[in-house]
Amino acid sequence: MVSPNPSLFFTLLLLSVAVASSSSSQPNATSIGQGYRLISVEEAPDGGLIGLLQVNKKTKIYGPDIPLLRFYAKHETDNRLRVQITDATKPRWEVPYNLLPREQPPPLTQSIGRKSIKNPITVSEYSGSELLLSYTSNPFTFAVKRKSNGETLFDTNSLFSSLVFKDQYLEISTKLPKAASLYGLGENTQPHGIKLYPSDPYTLYTTDISAINLNADLYGSHPVYMDLRNNGGSASAHAVLLLNSNGMDVFYKGTSLTYKVIGGVFDFYFFSGPSPLNVVDQYTSFIGRPAPMPYWAFGFHQCRWGYHNLSVVEDVVENYKKAQIPLDVIWNDDDHMDGHKDFTLNPVNYPRPKLLNFLDRIHKIGMKYIVIIDPGIAVNSSYGVYQRGLANDVFIKYEGEPFLAQVWPGAVNFPDFLNPKTVSWWGDEVRRFHELVPVDGLWIDMNEASNFCSGKCKIPKGKICPSGTGPGWICCLDCKNITKTRWDDPPYKINASGTQVPIGYKTIATSAVHYNGVLEYDAHSLYGFSQSIATHKALQGLQGKRPFILSRSTYVGSGKYAAHWTGDNQGTWENLRYSISTMLNFGIFGVPMVGSDICGFYPQPTEELCNRWIEVGAFYPFSRDHANYYSPRQELYQWESVAQSARNALGIRYKLLPYLYTLSYEAHVSGTPIARPLFFSFPTYTECYGLSTQFLLGSSLMISPVLEQGKTQVKALFPPGSWYSLLDWTSTISSKNGVYVTLDAPLHVVNVHLYQNAILPMQRGGMLSKEARTTPFTLVVAFPAGATQGEAKGNLYLDEDEQPEMQLGNGYSTYVDFQATVKQGAVKVWSEVQEGKFALDKGFTIEAISVLGLDGSGVISEVEIDGKPLMSVTNATVSTSQHVHLDGENNGESKIIMVGLTGLNIPVGRNFAMTWKMG
Repeated sequence: MVSPNPSLFFTLLLLSVAVASSSSSQPNATSIGQGYRLISVEEAPDGGLIGLLQVNKKTKIYGPDIPLLRFYAKHETDNRLRVQITDATKPRWEVPYNLLPREQPPPLTQSIGRKSIKNPITVSEYSGSELLLSYTSNPFTFAVKRKSNGETLFDTNSLFSSLVFKDQYLEISTKLPKAASLYGLGENTQPHGIKLYPSDPYTLYTTDISAINLNADLYGSHPVYMDLRNNGGSASAHAVLLLNSNGMDVFYKGTSLTYKVIGGVFDFYFFSGPSPLNVVDQYTSFIGRPAPMPYWAFGFHQCRWGYHNLSVVEDVVENYKKAQIPLDVIWNDDDHMDGHKDFTLNPVNYPRPKLLNFLDRIHKIGMKYIVIIDPGIAVNSSYGVYQRGLANDVFIKYEGEPFLAQVWPGAVNFPDFLNPKTVSWWGDEVRRFHELVPVDGLWIDMNEASNFCSGKCKIPKGKICPSGTGPGWICCLDCKNITKTRWDDPPYKINASGTQVPIGYKTIATSAVHYNGVLEYDAHSLYGFSQSIATHKALQGLQGKRPFILSRSTYVGSGKYAAHWTGDNQGTWENLRYSISTMLNFGIFGVPMVGSDICGFYPQPTEELCNRWIEVGAFYPFSRDHANYYSPRQELYQWESVAQSARNALGIRYKLLPYLYTLSYEAHVSGTPIARPLFFSFPTYTECYGLSTQFLLGSSLMISPVLEQGKTQVKALFPPGSWYSLLDWTSTISSKNGVYVTLDAPLHVVNVHLYQNAILPMQRGGMLSKEARTTPFTLVVAFPAGATQGEAKGNLYLDEDEQPEMQLGNGYSTYVDFQATVKQGAVKVWSEVQEGKFALDKGFTIEAISVLGLDGSGVISEVEIDGKPLMSVTNATVSTSQHVHLDGENNGESKIIMVGLTGLNIPVGRNFAMTWKMG
């Protein structure tokens, strides 16, 4: 926490009293802007720092400079520094504080009329616990340093760029060390992998173009990056968030990064880390912890646009059952709707009595049902949802009338989710629909917002729009372009859609108006975020259950309310590879429940590709097969070979459900990604900094899939330590310095390895998460191979998964820490239980413990549980096996021991301790 006396951290060092002439040479001046000078600085009432900046010389490129700026800085916590620059004389657009709750700076009136410092400060510092802000007065620049080692994290003192602040153009740059590895700045499809690639374009502006478009602004806007550095074997990470919802280009050149933003303010947040896990903890502490997910959400999901009637859906469920492929959730795209209209049912193809009967049957066995909702509300005088929306005045306006657009039902208006009345109306429509159809979650799509038309449109006279023939995404309204305002045609053109299209192209006109006069120009990228908040509130109010929402468009903080899928990908090997990087990025963005359409949304995956894709997709946090209307059917049972791969890969997933669910709890309480890059666990191991073909689940489970056509082997990187194959615990790879190993990977095999020092809780699996979670547990304890001394840790979170909150202390949850040690032949495995009553009431038990990597002869003795001989209290079986351990660096082999204890019946909800000695 910040010291209650911020002045202790506040230091103004007057290192020079020489007057810095305002006409001094400015090496970082550009033709766009000549920079600013600091004319006064003072401690703010809240303990922060307030300064006034005056423009050095005005220019006209991209509009006039704002002459007087306010500079505000505050160490908000020990590990978070805020630096905001805005107009000193009048408020500017900021991300609304009610959407993303945070501290508010002092009112602008407190920054005007302050005493000027007659002798400008040429070097100054403002110190916090972990970070230090320094600044120069003329030209004004600032830098952020890590106090522990003096390393500069962010430095605007650039030779090629100056601070520029105009009404519709803001520019600022930072220098970067060449060795810095950057991650983030999405959403985009990155062909070079997760690590940002110098000179690739990074444009942030929510846009409905498919994810097959590379290096383009896609569905979400996340103006945050993580910076990982390694200096002499010592690694440190930090993050930088520019909290701004306006469109922007970010230019990363390897040794610099430049923001070019078309509105709003500079509102930077610096998170000190120093580990990647610390960074996401600090970041999600600020933007909101990831939403708790119900247990069933970690099961497998099946969807398709084109399930024309209910009988097709019923057949899909039955065919998964026949194929013995796990399935938890069946989805409908808009096929269930009446004329593509939200909150309706097609009375012919999805008659309500038959649908309710189907839902009653699947609900009884634990399956769930989710449908799509698009934000566009059909303009239709007989449509109650639309009529109630009009009556409540909930739609975004253009020239005083609801803005007219076109999506699937034809002409639509868009709800304005910044309006409190809209949030209430939306909640009522969700309630009405839930009474019609008891869905288990909602899928909110097209919320960038997507529009099949551009400009000012009206409904054509004398023709049906849409006609009902041909693709439904062709604009059929009568439209004309809107270019008459500077909001529709700003002076600086961001690289929208990767081709500098107008920012109002196929979306809401940027001069349209939201609640309280807010312009779409400013709020555009918040649309999906605001809809997620409204939908979350609506679902939470229905039955007191934990909501599940899947949103295509996201912004900073969306993970607090929704899961995400990566949009319209294609059934190609390249798209399979890209999916890993996008998934890993969203873990950094605070949206850990994420996945891509398995086998690809657009046609057409080959049989081999679909085999390999389910072997990756089975380990996405959100695992769903989804396909396009025009694609051939690609459910996992359509090919017998794919069905076999699905049984294998999903079979592993369903055994790992307690591990995945525990990871989701950790994500909810500390922001940790479920799927994460290897550098999260191995931050000093530079070989994995750019690795985008393997990933971790949690800290210890590594997935090494085949991502290339025709391959039956995979070259996998194994960071230093011991790794045990999940498919064969006797297969072990160890190294001191890390090693690449070529693994066999026949068509139906995906390589999964468990790292040393871990305890992995698993269950038997099943066809449904509801049945899988009632089966007994096995604990797999992994020591460093052959170590005479070592330790291992793991944990387990269990709860009544549809309770709204995911927390301890409510009587509906249990948390268990598992620990193990080996020392001089003595082995101990034990648990420490918090809130054990839930697990005891549910009857959860541990039936087996496997301990890997032991040294010894294979003979064990004095096996005890809770101080009593094991055989006196249970009919357990103890077995040992000796197996070969591969030294991946030296190609050497040695013998290690695996001990297996089966037939146990240990209550999960009660502490236990098991000990034995190795011969």
